[in-house]
Amino acid sequence: MTEEHLDRMVRDADPYRPDVIGHLDGAEQALLEEIMSEPTPDRVAEAPQPRSRARRGLVRRLAGPLTAAAALIGVLAVVTVYGEPPEDRQAAPTETAGPTSAGPTTSIVFSPVALKAAEENPRLLIDEPGWQVTTVYGFAEKQGTIAFRNGEQQMDMNWYPADQYDGYHADRRHVSAPEAVKVDGWSGDLFRYGAEDFAVMLRPRDGVFVELRASGGNRKEFDQLLTKVVRVDVRTWLAALPPEIVTPAKVDERATVVLADIPLPPKFDKAALRDLGTNDAYQFGAQVTSRVGCAWIAEWQRARRAGDDAAVRRAVDALRSSHKWQVLHEMNDEGDWPEVFWETADKVAAGEFPRGYEGALGCD
Repeated sequence: MTEEHLDRMVRDADPYRPDVIGHLDGAEQALLEEIMSEPTPDRVAEAPQPRSRARRGLVRRLAGPLTAAAALIGVLAVVTVYGEPPEDRQAAPTETAGPTSAGPTTSIVFSPVALKAAEENPRLLIDEPGWQVTTVYGFAEKQGTIAFRNGEQQMDMNWYPADQYDGYHADRRHVSAPEAVKVDGWSGDLFRYGAEDFAVMLRPRDGVFVELRASGGNRKEFDQLLTKVVRVDVRTWLAALPPEIVTPAKVDERATVVLADIPLPPKFDKAALRDLGTNDAYQFGAQVTSRVGCAWIAEWQRARRAGDDAAVRRAVDALRSSHKWQVLHEMNDEGDWPEVFWETADKVAAGEFPRGYEGALGCD
């Protein structure tokens, strides 16, 4: 995960919001103040600073079940769609992905599970060659993110439940006065964060609203980019996702790979991982190991209270073994999640209660 991406996630999570700050306990409030005292993204760009452990923890807490994201390996030429029907722009015939800037039409069959998941989000893409999908996560319970990059320009599309729209919109009005805009016929408001940092909040639709956040271009370039954002049909959206993306239909297969060398906590429900939504490989690995780690820490606490020394040792051994888990080593070059996990696991292995682990690991 880059410093820039981490800063964007912390900023987009709005840790300064009064309604969030008002519900933090003492430890969380102190952590928040430490993070908010760190350099702004502009200062970080001028003089890179080491990422604080506390900051990583806050990202996990405010992102709920999501992890601090890392960019995918690989390139996607975003689907180019044709025609202008009144609602979603349609892909080529049923079960077939439409033509892309990367090549001709290809036949792709999607599972009913993947189709249903995609139907429950607005399915926006950038209809312009050169834009690459770099991150995908969430899309469970009407929340998720898909990010695109083209050179120095970046656009994140963040989905949220419709009932959160008023609160987010009120916060954005502290950033700038809203300017009415439309994205593929969908009404919204534009907010200016800086000379090369803009956001558009689209009004709620089908139970969700979307915020598009772009950086790396001036206002004219941003306005032009908005004309290239289109709402597409389910199959076109799914076809635009790189093959590494773990859609609901791929969860069982990918989970088997991730969990191959990981000792599972008592009563761990592998089938429950199907509710993780659609995620890139890094996000999926982080979410799976999050659930395993949280469950082992809960078992460690239970065993200590019960005086069950054998169960305590099993939990400690399992968490200590995380230093050998293949998925964490595969993720380590892409982001900080493995380091956060190991730091927490090492505290348990040393017999120390890992204060704040719920936020660090995203435990419920």
